[in-house]
Amino acid sequence: MAGGAAHPGAELLAFARFLDSSLQPLVYGYGPGSLRELRAREFGRLAGTVYLDHAGATLFPQSQITSFMKDLMENVYGNPHSQNISSKLTHDTVEHVRFRILAHFHTSPEDYTVIFTSGSTAALKLVAEAFPWVSPGPEGSGSCFCYLTDSHTSVVGMRKITAAMNVTSIPVRPEDMWSADRQDAAAAGDPTGDPTGQPPHLFCYPAQSNFSGTRYPLSWIGEVKSGRRRPASRPGKWFVLLDAAAFVGTSPLDLSVHQADFVPLSFYKIFGFPTGLGALLVNNRLAPLLRKTYFGGGTAAAYLAGDDFYVPRESVAERFEDGTISFLDVIALKHGFDALERLTGGMENVRQHTFTLAQYTYAALSSLRYPNGAPVVQIYTDSEFSSPEVQGPVISFNVLDENGNIIGYSQVDKMASLHNIHVRTGCFCNTGACQRHLGISDEMVKKHLQAGHVCGDNVDLIDGQPTGSVRISFGYMSTLEDAQAFLRFIIATRLRPSHSQPLPLATPGEAGAPPEDSEAQNAVPATRARGSPSPQEGASPHSGVWNNLPATEDAEGLCLPLLEATGTQQTTSEKAADVLDGDLRLHVVTNLYLYPIKSCAAFEVTRWPLGSQGLLYDRSWMVVNHNGICLSQKQEPRLCLIQPFIDLQRRVMVIKAQGMEPIEVPLEENSEQVQICQSKVCADRVNTYDCGEKISNWLSKFFGRPYHLIKQSSDFQRSAKKKHGKDQSAHTTATLSLVNEAQYLLINRSSILELQHQLSTSCENGKEELFPMNNLISRFRANIITDGTRAFEEEKWDAISVGSLHFQVLGPCNRCQMICIDQQTGQRNQDVFQKLSERRERKVKFGVYLMHTSLDLSSPCYLSVGSQVLPLLKENIEHHDIPAAEKFQDAIS
Repeated sequence: MAGGAAHPGAELLAFARFLDSSLQPLVYGYGPGSLRELRAREFGRLAGTVYLDHAGATLFPQSQITSFMKDLMENVYGNPHSQNISSKLTHDTVEHVRFRILAHFHTSPEDYTVIFTSGSTAALKLVAEAFPWVSPGPEGSGSCFCYLTDSHTSVVGMRKITAAMNVTSIPVRPEDMWSADRQDAAAAGDPTGDPTGQPPHLFCYPAQSNFSGTRYPLSWIGEVKSGRRRPASRPGKWFVLLDAAAFVGTSPLDLSVHQADFVPLSFYKIFGFPTGLGALLVNNRLAPLLRKTYFGGGTAAAYLAGDDFYVPRESVAERFEDGTISFLDVIALKHGFDALERLTGGMENVRQHTFTLAQYTYAALSSLRYPNGAPVVQIYTDSEFSSPEVQGPVISFNVLDENGNIIGYSQVDKMASLHNIHVRTGCFCNTGACQRHLGISDEMVKKHLQAGHVCGDNVDLIDGQPTGSVRISFGYMSTLEDAQAFLRFIIATRLRPSHSQPLPLATPGEAGAPPEDSEAQNAVPATRARGSPSPQEGASPHSGVWNNLPATEDAEGLCLPLLEATGTQQTTSEKAADVLDGDLRLHVVTNLYLYPIKSCAAFEVTRWPLGSQGLLYDRSWMVVNHNGICLSQKQEPRLCLIQPFIDLQRRVMVIKAQGMEPIEVPLEENSEQVQICQSKVCADRVNTYDCGEKISNWLSKFFGRPYHLIKQSSDFQRSAKKKHGKDQSAHTTATLSLVNEAQYLLINRSSILELQHQLSTSCENGKEELFPMNNLISRFRANIITDGTRAFEEEKWDAISVGSLHFQVLGPCNRCQMICIDQQTGQRNQDVFQKLSERRERKVKFGVYLMHTSLDLSSPCYLSVGSQVLPLLKENIEHHDIPAAEKFQDAIS
């Protein structure tokens, strides 16, 4: 919509009106205590953040960690396999936690055993290995492993173990399980009879789909075990594994009523902490049938080292818990149960609260319509969110445009992050449900793999079809403000007219409100006035170092010199115009930037030397946190306010920021004193060294948290991940600094100009320029800015020459949320990303990557502003541009 009031479909559903219209009683919160106070007291770290991935991992309250740390500080916990006092304390505490777990699920040690594992995946693997499978033989077909296709990857993966035992695996679709014939007890036979001669079968299904949140009937447990509902027509004894990992985080599970044989869990889904700890609850009636091959740690009652003699421990838990369990994490569970009970009053309250939020959000999302009546989202559900019995607090959906086309989930994710909203995207380790809801055939999955799409990547659309979806999920500490902030985000990005000002989703201090940054308002540009059309104007004194090089350095390796007279340029342009299509003008380098510190401000120059990895010192340093993790403006937007200047004569980098004294860092390391450390950039491990405590203290003071500056080691070589371009051999593979993808990034002023027109708004005096050219250029953080081409023509180039330098064009740059950050203030604005997404058909690409080819560094080599850029177009473009380009080369030469 271009201006004017928002469409009625953009109105946010009032929560009170939603409650009044509900056909069932709904509960929000936990009694007289204020949920807002609970959030402020226990989850203060969420201020300004909307966390909606509780199905992935919920969050721990502060009091849980405080209580746990107090416990550790006051007690000595030793290895539970010893006999000393501290070991006895550990053993007894762990046994108490086992009892607490069983009590939480309304059962007791008489009925179930708790086996600690590293998570639900390890618990599933244990079942696959220990179940008493019977291979087929002359007397029968053997055991059968059945699983619902709406199951987590870890369940489906069990079939590889059963296949090794020659056991048949049968996937069962949810619709087939729903329609499976129900038999009466007489027809089904006596489930308590002697199973001798009857092969054991195992049926696995999730209590809650981790894709859609569908909750499958717990009554299936008793029906399958009794034979009244059969996943497959096989004679034998059926056992049931209930995958409860996604279910128990927001709902009670009563194992005294629904007595599954196996129940795998991951505790971080319930408490948020600890991670890496799960359990398998085993029905004691089945436990004696389980088989164990490996023994280790404390699992043996006795064994001989020199003979095949081994006696397992009597306890089921001790037999299957190989090695020393993570006993301190187990002890942490006690504090998790305490905090959860104290804050919520129990899992039934959690179930009601989270479902109310999910049903409200579902109702509001479903009501959103474009002006033409088309829905804004497509929601994948089997339940219509009718009750918490059939639906968990999970909403899986895709965003649509007004024509019904799906907008890729990665684009939605990037937009959400600009509003500090954390969602999950993809297929959520559940290909079966993803296929069923999105209509993806088996052949399409294989085709997507061939196209380069793998689980967990951001390839969201292939041939216009989605490869996954967006998922939001609520936890016990989620609030109405979280839900409404998310809904306002959808409305703002799909139904509201664009505005240049940042759109706050809540008042400061509330969930979803962007943090205020008063210092960012008065930021100073890093170098000369950015984007000056004339390269001679306002040159930085630092960049001037390379405008006055000794004459001896003006060798063959130099680029074409800065054009001193416009007449020369006009003459060349006139010659080119006689040969070229009239829309093509002379390409000229108008600006050069390097970014010495990754994600920090640009350093603009008019002439600069090249190194083997790109512009000399471009992205040679990066800021890391206390764990050595590289920071970007996505996590720390104020990085753009750090202004580095390279002084090549003094061999130092000067770093400035408002309110801080300038500080200097040497350009090269002292090889005798430096200590090499390792870090990662785009999953690549790189050798770096710390630039010292002085600059670390400077950064820590500016940001208010401990940060370090590290530099890539000069003797370390990092190669590009994959080859780009045609006929590129291994010996021309680029060596990289700390850049993400390639040595250089080029953007085109004509492309920027088109985007600028889209971002302008209409007013009484015509178009209002909301984003100056310099502002937009700085957002795309390119090295080379050119002029004289049509918009996005650079994406048709195969290679370019700049003077005597030659560059291969590697392809377009896929943009992330960083283009929404104003590089002079650190403020976010989503309009740039959204408009570019609309212009580029939802694929946010802008600028092209370059790699220099046949670079001879035996003599100095430079790039200069004013140099002519000669493009070579791709051969597969069916247009007269190719001959024209060739004629253009002839005309210039």
